[in-house]
This record gives sequence, structure tokens and C-alpha cells, in this order.
Amino acid sequence: MRAARLIKMVLLLQSRPTMTAAELARELEVSERTVTRDAQALSEAGVPVYAERGRAGGYRLIGGYRTRLTGLARGEAEALFLSGVPGALREMGLEDAASAARLKVSAALLPSLRDASRTAAQRFHLDAPNWFREPETPELLPAVADAVWDDRPITARYRRGQDEVVRELEPYGLVLKAGVWYLCARVAAADGGGDGPFRVYRIDRFSAVEPGEARFARDEGFDLPAFWSERAEQFARSILRAEVVVRLSPRGVRQLPYAVDALSAREALDGADAPDADGWVRVTLPVESEEVAHTQLRGLGPEVEVLAPAALRERFAADARRSAALYGDEGPAAT
Repeated sequence: MRAARLIKMVLLLQSRPTMTAAELARELEVSERTVTRDAQALSEAGVPVYAERGRAGGYRLIGGYRTRLTGLARGEAEALFLSGVPGALREMGLEDAASAARLKVSAALLPSLRDASRTAAQRFHLDAPNWFREPETPELLPAVADAVWDDRPITARYRRGQDEVVRELEPYGLVLKAGVWYLCARVAAADGGGDGPFRVYRIDRFSAVEPGEARFARDEGFDLPAFWSERAEQFARSILRAEVVVRLSPRGVRQLPYAVDALSAREALDGADAPDADGWVRVTLPVESEEVAHTQLRGLGPEVEVLAPAALRERFAADARRSAALYGDEGPAAT
């Protein structure tokens, strides 16, 4: 454990000019006292770790020292080959670069680890698109991806409903969600500065993309996963504009997250009343609309009873009467 931590400390110092004890402690998940002891141990082992004191001080490697501790364990090598998503790389126009990188890594591995790419591919495959839907690669995705990787602003024509608008964007990151590509970008301010709001755009709605010449300065505090998670939850909440009140059987409670949106199910069950004598619970369910609620809740069959609104309850009652007519004694006999 300590040997792995010492190697990681050397690699961290090799990748940055200087790191404070607090920064190293945070990266290594140890105390600053442990960082001090580890630095002393590395120095005694011949690794030139130098400690500078004072407010601007920290630890650094001196003399252009470069470690050759680059060997990978099998698990690390297999994880490396899992990090690429072949379909996504191909759609962004990066398949050749990724293939060349994998070949170079394979050539540098120990002979005993050179089957890592094959063993990883046999154990994991990502199929991003939804079921029953042919994936479509947006025609302008490679151009957008080039701008993202190169930090170049773009002038984009974007279809919004029946209209088409032009936006000056600083493209920060790409997200592939259920087979659909999205661009997370900052809208350039009217004066040409890069301090506009961050927004999300579906790339298949771009009709034209023109990259700029000069690079923009990225906001280093931008966190793509955190931004996407926040916006995805905001979007999910924004479409839940109505509420229905239902009773759920114990089985209905278990099945609800599979019938409706995950956020809707979670909020409903978190606020559920105490179960009655038969184990049924009453919940208020956020939904997109009564029409959507009717479609979603029908999948729960007799495990749900709609209490309100009255119009939706009557629709379910009508469904029940039709089902009874089909399956009751008066229904047509099987042939």
C-alpha cells in the first residue's frame, strides 16, 4: 500500500511544477504529516524531492528528474483499454487516433500483459443507444468535436422549433446520452467576452457550424460531469408540471420506478403516507401531464388506484370496464 502511494506521489510531482503538502494529502488521501514522512522516505531512496518552505512553497522534483516507474499491473492495463468507447470515438472522428494510441500502449506493455486489450473487450462492451431505435450520428459532430478538443469558438446555426437561430458558442464538452449527442457550451457575451451562460444543445439540431481561428480561454473551474448532472435533473424537474394522487399496493411500490421517471418515483415514494392495513400507500406523483400519467400508470395494472384528478380516475375506470368486457363471461370465447 505504501509503495503504491510513494509511486503515485512521484508521478504527481512529475506532472506538476510544485505541489503543497495539502494538495498532495488530498490527492493521496492521507494526512499532511504522512506526506512529510513519504517525502523524506523518497529522498532517502535517492528520489530528489525538494521541500520549499513559506507561503508559496511546496514539494517539487529537482534536476529534471523523470521516473521510469511506468509499469502497469494487469488490472490497470485492462482498465486503460476499457476507457475508450469505440462507437463514440468513431462518431467523433477519433477512431484512428485511439487505435494508434492503443497500439503504442500495447507495444510498451510487458509481454505478460499484451493480451489486456483482448481480455478487456471480452468482458465489457458499451451499447449506448436505446432499444428499438437505430442510432444516428449527427453530420456535424466531427466538426463540433474538433472545436471542443481544440478550444475554438464556433458560430452555430441551431434549429429551435420552427425557427433557426445563430449562436456564438465556446464549446466546453460533449455528452452522449442514450444514443443522443449533446454539446455543453458557454454562450459568448454580446461584447465578445466568454462570460455568458452555460447551456446544452442537441448536436443533431445544428444545421451549420463554423469554427473560429483564435482559441478561447477555458474556465478551469468548469466540471463537465457535475454540470451535466445538474442540468439533467433540472430538465427532468421542468417537465413534471402536473400531479396525480394514487394508491399503490406493495408490489406497485416496487414496480413504480420501472413505470415512471426515476425522479418522479423517488419524490413520490419519499413523501408517501404510512401503509394502510393491507400495505397500500397513498402518494402524490409528479408527472409530465395527465396523458403521460395515463400511459405510464397503465403498466401497473391492478397494483395502482388513481384517486385524483377525477378525469384521470374516470379514464382508468373506463379502461377497467373495457378489460372486464373483454375478459368477463360475456367476452368472446377463445378459438
